[in-house]
Amino acid sequence: MYVTEKSLHLLSLWKGGDQLKVFRADLQEDGSFDEAIKGCVGVFHVAASMQFNVNDKENTEAFVRANIIDPAIKGTINLLKSCLKSNSVKRVVFTSSISTITAKDTNGKLKSIVDESCQIQTDTLWNTQASGWVYALSKLLTEEAAFKFANENGINLVSVITTTVAGPFFTANVPASVKVLLSPLTGETENYKILSAVNARMGSIALVHIEDICNAHIFLMEHANAEGRYICSTQSCTLSNLAAQLSKEYSSPSMLSKTQKNYDKVPSEISSKKLKDLGFSYKHGIEEIVHQTIMCCLDYGYLPSV
Repeated sequence: MYVTEKSLHLLSLWKGGDQLKVFRADLQEDGSFDEAIKGCVGVFHVAASMQFNVNDKENTEAFVRANIIDPAIKGTINLLKSCLKSNSVKRVVFTSSISTITAKDTNGKLKSIVDESCQIQTDTLWNTQASGWVYALSKLLTEEAAFKFANENGINLVSVITTTVAGPFFTANVPASVKVLLSPLTGETENYKILSAVNARMGSIALVHIEDICNAHIFLMEHANAEGRYICSTQSCTLSNLAAQLSKEYSSPSMLSKTQKNYDKVPSEISSKKLKDLGFSYKHGIEEIVHQTIMCCLDYGYLPSV
């Protein structure tokens, strides 16, 4: 087993004996995943750079392409090439993101129902550069490249479009998605800008519990009829209603007061109908997601005890 300082924390929590194997691999290195994938029938691609924005550059587009987008695409294609060489992989499940979706039509108006077909245009991301745009662009172009390579080479690829993922976590540090979700409580302005940008683009904040998103990956790996893209979302809520739910669970002097107004109906519902129609069901609702997230953050010391 290949053990690094980074993996020690998670390995210390593992209780499954020799069922877990850790390999050294580099997404930028051709053939790096060959050994890890040898003999596998299913592969989950769940890793991605979590760089949301870039500092001002003389040529922002060139910098983003060279340092974020191109490496992400190359890494994904390298992984798929290893799957192809294995002659054993039957399906690849790719973790996508709600950042690749928009609730707005071509006139900029919010749609009442948002599904997998509502893909944001790359030109929109380049032109608006709203908070979190680099991550969104990277996920969008990487997913497109993955499907193109898979279709051209006969690889069965399915993608899971994750909404804002929260709930308990076991990582050494607080996940970026949790920091974004709790930004109305913590008052972290950069993370709140990302949450606000999602709300502006989607018309609501869609949440999913970490257990449900993991179960959805396994479900789609195993279901014979799974194909294409699937949104995984427990429920949508307005930013103000999210803030109200957060403040109900935890009182914070840093609470951003501007989110505590206008308890409007959700203008755009992020639909998980395609996944549900396949037979998937969710275990956790929004209240439970928020409660478990806050409890975990209290344990980690990310939120001070009150």
